[in-house]
Amino acid sequence: MLKGLAVALLPALFAAQPALADNEKTTSVVYVESNKAENNSILAYRRDANGNLTRLGEYPTRGKGVFDLSLQLGPFDSDQDIITNPERTLLFAVNSGSDTVAVFRILPDGSLVHVAGSPFASGGTNPVSVGLARDTLIVVNKAMDPRRPSLTQPNYASFRVEPDGTLTALLSTVGAPPRSSPTQADISPSKRLVFDAQFLGGHLQSFLLDPAGALLPNAPEGLPASESERGTAPLPLGLWAHPKQSILYVGFVTVNKVGVYTYDFLGGLTFVRSVPNSGVAVCWLRTNDDGTRLYTSNTGDGTVSVFDTTDPLTPVEIQKHKLRGVGNPFQLELDPTGAYLYVLTQRADSSIPLGEGNTLHVLKVNRANGKLSEAGSSPIELPVPTGTRPQGIAVTQLVGGQ
Repeated sequence: MLKGLAVALLPALFAAQPALADNEKTTSVVYVESNKAENNSILAYRRDANGNLTRLGEYPTRGKGVFDLSLQLGPFDSDQDIITNPERTLLFAVNSGSDTVAVFRILPDGSLVHVAGSPFASGGTNPVSVGLARDTLIVVNKAMDPRRPSLTQPNYASFRVEPDGTLTALLSTVGAPPRSSPTQADISPSKRLVFDAQFLGGHLQSFLLDPAGALLPNAPEGLPASESERGTAPLPLGLWAHPKQSILYVGFVTVNKVGVYTYDFLGGLTFVRSVPNSGVAVCWLRTNDDGTRLYTSNTGDGTVSVFDTTDPLTPVEIQKHKLRGVGNPFQLELDPTGAYLYVLTQRADSSIPLGEGNTLHVLKVNRANGKLSEAGSSPIELPVPTGTRPQGIAVTQLVGGQ
């Protein structure tokens, strides 16, 4: 009798619940690594349908970040400090100051819990970037932590990732030149190749991943001397592989250009051309899923550029968007829906007062032309201690998100 009454009342109970307004519907969760010196953590924010961010929580990584007030080049120049797996059920994050990689399970509401045994040794010192190729995790160990000046030998390491997210075996390590400042583990769409920019070494490095997950390096590739500008040599910082073709885009940070390369099945690179970027100090890059738009963060002038890559070998800049407020744009990431671009800024310039510049921007992407406009509530200030420089963005779409 009571059971029948409860069943009969269910429609009325559900009808009594008010529908969520569009701006209350959570669609994605954005993660940023705080990079705090002693208690590193992941800051998580829910995004609603209007682009507004609401703090979800802060999740300790059980490790240390990197702290340095000198503003020297190298220690903070990296990308993919945090990533998710394609299923968006796991999040990987570097602990750059304590030589470990934290691995979290992403729960249905976007909150995080460590997998068993997390964090795991990074296979080197000062990890700054991670990339995932099926069940192999590649870690870039920069060996450039200012609080540990004796570190000089960077390397690349690969690990087996078990279905539950645990890292169970160090598969291989490959050294890099001392103080070359490797920056990124960019994975090709085929999941067979890995690309990196050795920023201060001035080289591009590529690897073939063998079936067992070992890294097989190609010879380092210097940037073309012909790309020098007024006596300034080009240096690489920021890479992104085209999602559908064997093309690699490279930020030529010191000469304000985007380099265009093709690559073969072994990862061998061929320079095609460079195109000018009207922003200053072009660094980190992303394309949309179709490969028809390329976005660059321009650290020197607080802007983000949009390139039309309909012809992928000849990018054409169609917009330079000035971010609100102060701060130097570093990492950027597209929302899984393609409707938003998130940009992380930090204080990398002495003209910015100490304690300012650490913000997260939400940019709306025009679906018709790929151009950007800033959401009304953007940017938000990140709650990190003075002098801290947050690093890395990852995004997950919640179940049922739009």
